[in-house]
Amino acid sequence: MTQVFKFGGASIQDAAAIRRLGKLLARFPARPLIVVVSAMGKTTNALEALLAEARNGKTADYHDRLETLRRDHLSTVETLFGAKAGPVAERVEALVNELDQLHRQHASRDRPFHYDQTVGFGELLSTTIVSAWLHEAGMATAWRDARELVVTDDCHQAANIDWETTAKRVRGLAADDGRIRVTQGFIGSTSEGVMTTLGREGSDFSAAILAHCLEAEEVTIWKDVPGLFNADPRRFDNAVQLERISYDEAVELAWHGAKVIHPKTLGPLQQKSIPLTVRSFEDLEAPPSTIGRDTRFDTQTPSLVLRDEQTLLEIRPRDFAFMDEPRQHDILGRLVEAGLHANLIDAGAMRLSLCLDGHPERLEPLITSLCTDYAVVRHEDLTLLTIRHADDALLAALSSGRDSLAERGNADTAQRLFPSTQCQGTWHIPG
Repeated sequence: MTQVFKFGGASIQDAAAIRRLGKLLARFPARPLIVVVSAMGKTTNALEALLAEARNGKTADYHDRLETLRRDHLSTVETLFGAKAGPVAERVEALVNELDQLHRQHASRDRPFHYDQTVGFGELLSTTIVSAWLHEAGMATAWRDARELVVTDDCHQAANIDWETTAKRVRGLAADDGRIRVTQGFIGSTSEGVMTTLGREGSDFSAAILAHCLEAEEVTIWKDVPGLFNADPRRFDNAVQLERISYDEAVELAWHGAKVIHPKTLGPLQQKSIPLTVRSFEDLEAPPSTIGRDTRFDTQTPSLVLRDEQTLLEIRPRDFAFMDEPRQHDILGRLVEAGLHANLIDAGAMRLSLCLDGHPERLEPLITSLCTDYAVVRHEDLTLLTIRHADDALLAALSSGRDSLAERGNADTAQRLFPSTQCQGTWHIPG
């Protein structure tokens, strides 16, 4: 059965990391194996900055950034291959030169289109280097261009998959000829061959697309942590690993802001009952976390999510009328038009409260619009606590000493909104 491995930027950030990747893959001889690779390290951020320079006409800054990109990748090639670096370095040079030409060609086009023609070069560069290194390390590999595999529409920066055509194109990846297929995450192309990108968490999504089309046995996402946790270990001193959760539970956690797997990645896997495993590339012996159909473990451990920089809007009709369905429909419609998502919604007879991420460029026009028809009270600098599967004692302990500005709850999820000044420092989950 086909296996799909996905490696993010941290796992291939430099020559030492790519060598470690080679040693890791050598421990998994089973084939067919498809390896989906992100851009190296912070390359996508660097490419986005390069895009900005290309569009604002700052030629000197643009060339400085382009040369830094070229130099960093060539340095990795030279460290890996030494005297044999020539052929790989030539391919890297060719890709950087092509990127430069595309920036010149598309700088006057709409930003989403320009973005998609250029930012995906991070994955093309990384897979060129990784594939060559695996070959050098004695593993038979085949480099495949994801733009020839993943077919999408032309919704740039958030392309939608043409599943039927994509399935036809990726079938050959499962050929059991002993070679590892190395391909790119994040990118695809239209049926006309115009490059597209898949949006947030695009590389994880790429792995899920291929696994879905090939009905793979499993997808493994390799990270610098051993798995998924019930809370952010940077905020909670006693967070514990969730070794098994269901697709539904993972989606709930992601919806509430947990840094788990994005729902668009889980959807294609859930449809084919393909488990997703998160493992540590730094410690292969560490127990992984697995997301699958089994729901038995979802309620065993409460999960907690903190979202900072929240804004609470308390919205009331000016005429002392009910906050009825037509008014709620009007307000939520404006929220959709602003491109915002409510992390908490709480309604009363004459009030609708919305907790929103603090995006000033989107939030301010929304508030201006609402103030024309409603009385709006605004509270800023807040932190939203969401707890899955909490009992009353846990909720009370975590709320103690904090002033709740808004609350929501159901059988599975409780939410409390506190001033951020009361949420600083390390949290502890009462046992």
